[in-house]
Amino acid sequence: MKINIRRAAEELPLGLLLEADPSERLVRTYTRRGQCFVAEAEGDIAGVYVLLPTRPDTVELVNVAVAAHLRGKGIGRQLVLHAVQQAARQGYRTIEVGTGNSSIGQLALYQKCGFRIVGVDRDFFIKHYEEAIFENGIPCRDMLRLSQDLGGVR
Repeated sequence: MKINIRRAAEELPLGLLLEADPSERLVRTYTRRGQCFVAEAEGDIAGVYVLLPTRPDTVELVNVAVAAHLRGKGIGRQLVLHAVQQAARQGYRTIEVGTGNSSIGQLALYQKCGFRIVGVDRDFFIKHYEEAIFENGIPCRDMLRLSQDLGGVR
């Protein structure tokens, strides 16, 4: 699998990005401001993630998505670890990520990749999304914020 930055002339993998974030308005906004990385396997898009600078020395991993037929094969983990390495190579000191309170699998993945919970944005998904989101039978209301220090990452 190869992971490369998406060039401006290349089509945005919008369908896949919308699987991780159902707001097309938000996806289009942060993909314009951030760097979109696309993973390809055997000529097909396997996954995607976006790095978005937020503050000096800090970047946020705002969208990680894996093609449905390839889930459960470790691609999400490869994408997250690639994002951490990219952020470190680009000179960031901190990488952050947010996930829904109902995103149990994603929360476990981020922690396995070295992220630690640092806060909660209460009612984030109620305030910023028009339609209710449910995952794992749980209403998605709050965004759990996680962070990782990049001091030792290369």
